[in-house]
Amino acid sequence: MPLRRRFKAGQARRSREGAAAVEFALVATPFFLLLFSIFQLGLVFMIDAVAENAVLEASRLVRTGEAQTKKFDKAAFKQAVCDQMSVFKSDCADRATIDVRVVTSFSDDIDPPKDKDGVLDLSQMDFKGGVGQDLIIVRLWYKQPMIVPALTQAVSSAGPGQIMISSTTAFRNEPF
Repeated sequence: MPLRRRFKAGQARRSREGAAAVEFALVATPFFLLLFSIFQLGLVFMIDAVAENAVLEASRLVRTGEAQTKKFDKAAFKQAVCDQMSVFKSDCADRATIDVRVVTSFSDDIDPPKDKDGVLDLSQMDFKGGVGQDLIIVRLWYKQPMIVPALTQAVSSAGPGQIMISSTTAFRNEPF
């Protein structure tokens, strides 16, 4: 009788070998997906904050008339924004799109220009800094690739595996 008990106990012990590995495999996939999602969202929020600050800082050039005095064009203003993007400076020129417009009122319809399919029409972007006392709107769109594809469904998409981060500021030019 004692041999049978030992034998059965040994079988039970042997049948549990590898159980921890199987349990880890079942739990690891959702855990790492959640972990990567948290890191990805943290990166998106950080880029959003940096982009917002870059637009505000570069817009000061338009608001004070410095951009008009130095005869900025769209490329020069985009470079001024990208210079403010700190650690994301290297990819900014390829990923960012800038639009600076004069508006007659802050209640104007200032939707971004879209083509017939409803996609952002980047060819319609312009740089018009205006003159003193003009109302100006400055907009930035920044394409950010995403590692976790499921997260692109919750935000504005810029294509497969990418999201569009946007930043906008509106102001009245100072007299210059």
